[in-house]
Amino acid sequence: MTYLNTEKAGKTDRYRKAVFDLYCENENGEKFIIELQNVLQQFFKDRSIFYATFPIQEQAPKGKDWDYNLKAVYTIGILNFSFPDQNRQERYLREVQLLDKQTFEVFYEKLTFIYLEMPRFKKREKELVTHFDKWMYVLKNLPKLQEKPKKLQEKIFDKLFAEAELAKLTPEEMRTYEESLKVYRDNKNTMDYAIKTAVEAAVKEAVASTEKKARQERDIEIARELKKNGASIELIAKSTSLTREQIEAL
Repeated sequence: MTYLNTEKAGKTDRYRKAVFDLYCENENGEKFIIELQNVLQQFFKDRSIFYATFPIQEQAPKGKDWDYNLKAVYTIGILNFSFPDQNRQERYLREVQLLDKQTFEVFYEKLTFIYLEMPRFKKREKELVTHFDKWMYVLKNLPKLQEKPKKLQEKIFDKLFAEAELAKLTPEEMRTYEESLKVYRDNKNTMDYAIKTAVEAAVKEAVASTEKKARQERDIEIARELKKNGASIELIAKSTSLTREQIEAL
């Protein structure tokens, strides 16, 4: 996922712009608009549709032929309210796409609206089964949690709770934390450089020692061959790096 600029301008200054809460893109070029809505807004559905038009229109290249092949756009609303539901179904997840009204088949798969109605999610910790259940639970209850629930003992939730701890810091606590983090990073960089230098020196010394040993073994073989053929010790010493004592000992 890549985080994108959350502010989208209209075609001209006369057109209304859009400001998303979060705007992301995955490696396939698909766009994700994430909206967090605390209270019921009369035309929130209309706003969802309006916002979705921006990532659709921006896919059109300027001044080029285009076959209208679009990348998928997802709008995700995390809502602290529920839509009026005539059937009174306790659904906390609504996934909406364009449908054929007669066959009820999905007519277009590249435009999806997902609404998470948090008040309707009422599962307790012991009832959490799926990963989606766990995310819904933590999104709804995070402000009230004093410690990480046993059902959320996973790396991704470790990261989430670490971020949440930072998010709740006061401005003064955040400044203290950032200063501490800067000191830590400076010390870590110094230590990493020292370790890197020491490792490089050790490797260089090991390579030099290996090369010296290889040269010595090569000179011994040469000296043995020359000695076998009656060469004088003086000639062998000049032809190799061996001392007179080393040559005589062969």
